[in-house]
Amino acid sequence: MQIDLEWGAAAIEYLPSPDLYLIIDVLSFSTAVDIALSRGALVWPYLYKDHRASDYALDKQAILAGPRSHERPSLSPASLQALAANSRLVLPSPNGATLSTLTGQTPTLSVCLRNAQASANWISRQSFQRILVVPAGERWPDQRLRPAIEDLLGAGAVIDALSKQITPLQLSVEAEAARLQFVQTQHQLLEIITACRSGQELVERGFPKDIHLATALNVSGQVALLNSAGAYSKA
Repeated sequence: MQIDLEWGAAAIEYLPSPDLYLIIDVLSFSTAVDIALSRGALVWPYLYKDHRASDYALDKQAILAGPRSHERPSLSPASLQALAANSRLVLPSPNGATLSTLTGQTPTLSVCLRNAQASANWISRQSFQRILVVPAGERWPDQRLRPAIEDLLGAGAVIDALSKQITPLQLSVEAEAARLQFVQTQHQLLEIITACRSGQELVERGFPKDIHLATALNVSGQVALLNSAGAYSKA
């Protein structure tokens, strides 16, 4: 098995399609998907946050996640802990959700620190030959990609888990660098991600609990697979 790692939408646009995409958006899309799936939800990723998202949610007979909130379903993972069981949720996001809409018919997993081991376990039982790990990163105000340490660590977590289960395994230098970064820092995930730019933005906005949920390594058994209807569901 060959594992490559490249950042953002350009990786999906310009590189040959792999057998499997892993979309990594730790703060917060992939973590929110994991929490929602733990409630039995179906989660449709969506690009836009304007009226088109409302129309899309209506078409899917789903709840539309709003701006990050403590009170109602939103991109905040903490807000989804109280999601009604077996809900249908449309989850817009400029990063992880957007990437999820670009992978076409290629099998796609949403992976975070919470479900890195569970995702690796599932992959090890399949017959994929080439995997592309795509850390989502964040956006600068002009919409250019800002690589994000939390997504590098999330990528490293699943790559490290795969490296312990699959042989032979060939890692690109980018994938190996992510794995090594995770191995060296895995016992400091909360401290590092709280201190990084993305974490500080959440702390300043009053959402530190989202960081605690996002850095809970391998606590989840959910494997989030994008199904033929375009929604993430349990694999």
